[in-house]
Amino acid sequence: MDDLTGFQRDLLYVIAGADRPSGQDVKDEIERYYSSEINHGRLYPNLDTVVNKDLVEKGQLDRRTNYYAITDEGEQAIKDRREWKSQYVD
Repeated sequence: MDDLTGFQRDLLYVIAGADRPSGQDVKDEIERYYSSEINHGRLYPNLDTVVNKDLVEKGQLDRRTNYYAITDEGEQAIKDRREWKSQYVD
């Protein structure tokens, strides 16, 4: 996870905390956290990055809508990150 941007890590956390969210669901949640609009040109390339790193699985809900789900590798990356952070912050 050390090669992800902060935005990509935030996407990973949002996906891990949801049940197969759509891209729009992820966008809505991340916009609430960032308190600003996230455009598609920022969101989807970053989602593709976490998919390409095998941290997230991408599938189809229907012909127009994809879902995202955390993979075992993604879960492990989150766990490892928490353990690393806990050395510095309680």
